[in-house]
Amino acid sequence: MDFTLLHPKLVHLPIALGVLMPLMSLGALLAWWRGWLPKRAWVFVVALQALLVVSGVAAMRSGKADEERVEHVVGEARIEAHEEAAELFVWGAAGVLAVALAVAAVKNERTSRAIAGLAVVGTLGVLYLGYRTGEAGGRLVYQDGAASAFTSGAPAAGDAEAETGSEEHDDD
Repeated sequence: MDFTLLHPKLVHLPIALGVLMPLMSLGALLAWWRGWLPKRAWVFVVALQALLVVSGVAAMRSGKADEERVEHVVGEARIEAHEEAAELFVWGAAGVLAVALAVAAVKNERTSRAIAGLAVVGTLGVLYLGYRTGEAGGRLVYQDGAASAFTSGAPAAGDAEAETGSEEHDDD
């Protein structure tokens, strides 16, 4: 597998799920409330929310791996803003996952639906956090030129010769 540019390959799944989860969770809650689906169908919402969290963590880790290389092109403050937005997005998604899981733990149907409603509202907050994260990442790539760190001639992270312009000489 080619691990070059892994971060841009991974970020789209959590962002897409962040957009879809309000619709999916509201649809599942409505179907459950109307009696079209049983309560156990809520596991679909929990599974998708868990996928959002796991893919968000993977995207953050891959971004951390690219950070050193991109810092040579983009200022650290912009990268930090994107990183902090991503962390808040993933933590928010994990919080919504905890609420969605609580639905299964509560036996009372009415209370369980109310908790599911809270999870639906939480997905809207996660959608907003995902928007902020994507906007900060897009600014890095399209306005600040972060992608140029990966074009030919750009120094690779840890490539001291390319970074300093010095060459190794044989002293023999």
